[in-house]
Amino acid sequence: MTETVPQERSAGASGKPAFHRVLLKLSGEALMGDKPYGLDPERLAALAEEIVSVHASGVELSIVVGAGNIYRGIEAAAEGMDRATA
Repeated sequence: MTETVPQERSAGASGKPAFHRVLLKLSGEALMGDKPYGLDPERLAALAEEIVSVHASGVELSIVVGAGNIYRGIEAAAEGMDRATA
């Protein structure tokens, strides 16, 4: 799931981005795409293209990748729980 900023907020009249620095938090669910678990290579490629485009416009990006669901699933599986249940 991606959320786009309306064009009128994404750049000012000068064509410059409205924000100079952005913190982007990517959830584990966003990285899964339509898969039931794991990472979707197509989703990762699409996100990477968007990130490159934003950076090329002059915006400084910090990216936080959420993997809590992945981590909890691995941890629970090590204790014997089915990963789908975790």
